[in-house]
Formats: sequence, structure tokens, C-alpha cells
Amino acid sequence: MIGVALNAVGIVVGGIAGLTKNKSLTPANESFFKVAMGAAAVFIGLQLVWQNLNGSFGTVLKQLFIVLLALGLGRFVGHLLHLQKFSNSIGRYATSKMAAAKMRGQNFNDGFLVCASLSCANPLAIYAALQEGLSPNGFAPAFVIKAVMDGLAAMVFVRLFGSGVILSALPVVAFLGTIFLAAKSLRPFLHQHGLVDSILATDGFLIFCVALIILNLKKIELADYVPSLAIAPVITWFWK
Repeated sequence: MIGVALNAVGIVVGGIAGLTKNKSLTPANESFFKVAMGAAAVFIGLQLVWQNLNGSFGTVLKQLFIVLLALGLGRFVGHLLHLQKFSNSIGRYATSKMAAAKMRGQNFNDGFLVCASLSCANPLAIYAALQEGLSPNGFAPAFVIKAVMDGLAAMVFVRLFGSGVILSALPVVAFLGTIFLAAKSLRPFLHQHGLVDSILATDGFLIFCVALIILNLKKIELADYVPSLAIAPVITWFWK
């Protein structure tokens, strides 16, 4: 759970930095972090796809088709389940609490809930935790992006809500740790039946899509694609 711990550290460090520093990030620094996170997401996502599409040319084409089919079906299922709408509702909740904090002042509970819900609702959290649980080395580089993203958010939130933002690292660890442990427990079965590669390749495509959003290149409803990670191994299982 190195990546999960790193995510928590990012929140804590960002929160402490927000409490101790009066100045916000300059536009130049914000632009730097944005480009750096986008470039990292491109590299990590495409590398994950490359590592998990293997075999002969025909086999790679088959695996690629499975991934694209899983993404299409996953988006359809996610849309039926209103996953993106649910994610958007959390964003609206956070926006309303931020507006209230500007008027009424700091609120410990609101800071705790807003930061924890936004961090857990971020689809990258699921993608990174799943990658970490299924990867043989037990670490997901996507968590570096997630830690920086949450750390920067914590710097902003802690000025609005106070120290409750720092404690939000605890439910984040609990949520992501649960996903990690579930994926790790399923890994022997998935590996035995050759299903890990399709999941991680799909995960890589979705992490790449995160880069498109960070860099404002394309608006993608990422939450709707989460079911793709469960559909990919099912398609692989029946298409051997």
C-alpha cells in the first residue's frame, strides 16, 4: 500500500503547507504542476497499456479490441448507473460548502467531508488503487499524480475550512486501502486465468484519459467508464 500511503501523505503535506504559508501558488506554478501531472498521466497510462498488450500481432489486436469493447460497454453501464451524475453531485456539494465557508468562516466538519469525498470520488483514485493491487511490484505510479493533485487541493481547502482537511487522509486511506486489498486478494485467481492483462490495459487507457482532462484537451465523463474494469476480464474469460 505504498501508493495509498503516498496519497495520504500528499493530503497531509498539502494541508500543513496551506496552514503555514499565506501565499497561494502563482499562475506560473499552477501551470507547471498542471503540465507535469498531465505529462505523467500520459506516460504512466500508455506505459501500462504497452506492458499489458503482449504476444503476436494478432493477439495484440485481439487484446486491444477487448479493451475498446470493454470501454464502450463500461461507459454504457456507467451511464445507466448514473455514475458521472453521482460524481458531479459530489462536486456541487463541495462547491456549495466552499461558498458557505467564504461567508461563515472555517468549519472543521465541512473541511473533513469535502476533502474526503472529492478525493475518493475522483476516478483516478479507483484506477490507481486497482493498479496497485494487481501489479506484481505492489506500487502504482498513478498515485504520484493523485498525491500531488490532492495535496494541491488540500492547500486550498485548508484555508477555507481549517485543519479538518488534514484528517480527511484517514477515510481516503480506508477507501483506497479497501480497493487495494480486494484487488490483491483477487489477483491470484485473475492471474491464473490470464485476466490481469486486460484489466490493467483498460486501466492504462483510463489513466491516459485523465491526462486529457488535466490538460483541458477533452472533456471525458471518467466516472461512467469505471465498470469497464470489471467488464474487461469478463470479455476475456469468454473470448479465449
